[in-house]
Amino acid sequence: MPFQSSGEIRYFRFEQLGQGLVHAIFTRRGGVSPEPWATLNLGSTVEDDLKNVRENRRRALAALGRNETSVFDAWLVHGVNVAIADGPRPARAPHVKADVILTDKPGVTVMMRFADCVPIFLHDPVRKVVGIAHAGWIGTVKSTARYAIEAMQQRYGSTSKDIRAGIGPSIGPDHYEVGSDVVDQVTQTFGCDASSLLSKGAGRVKFDLWAANRLLLERAGVGQVEVAGLCTACHTEDWYSHRAEKGRTGRFGAIIALV
Repeated sequence: MPFQSSGEIRYFRFEQLGQGLVHAIFTRRGGVSPEPWATLNLGSTVEDDLKNVRENRRRALAALGRNETSVFDAWLVHGVNVAIADGPRPARAPHVKADVILTDKPGVTVMMRFADCVPIFLHDPVRKVVGIAHAGWIGTVKSTARYAIEAMQQRYGSTSKDIRAGIGPSIGPDHYEVGSDVVDQVTQTFGCDASSLLSKGAGRVKFDLWAANRLLLERAGVGQVEVAGLCTACHTEDWYSHRAEKGRTGRFGAIIALV
């Protein structure tokens, strides 16, 4: 089943990402944060008390049997930089600015935080590599997913056809309205495929981030892509949504690690 629970912690898991790993995308349930961050907020830059965030992080990781000291996370900047995690990030070390984190070390837990942007999970069961990429509209038109696959190939010798990918809960195509500037950049990146990613009606244009990132992965040679199909803006009982909650919200966490 895609949704599982450990005590009060409820999380989503991909069904086809493969064996030999632990992964989860945590819902907003089971934490200690008050409104408007209720309750499992893992974002430290949204004005929630840091004591709450630390306790939420401890609970989320413990639910999957991972230690807080195993985490490597990054400062997300809507770019294409790739961080290679050869070990956990020390507690006092500054965050690397990156939107892709990859590792082949079982002692590392890759972690990212989201609230509408697309979590892209990656697993190469042959080379034993895992990672997460972060893609909002900017990361999507910059082809962050492609850069992640290329980094797996160059750093670890991965073959595209061996890589399994999962596109996690994020704002869905029915809710993601964009302006003409975004439409222009989608057209530039996707060319003749852009029309299938942009829907028009009542003078508005909506962008399908799920289909766009799936297309990027398929163009990069990834043959197995699982799409969660869960819209964060539709289901704020489970997910934080920056757009649906007008910016006053938290961040849900996503982790992956080799075992």
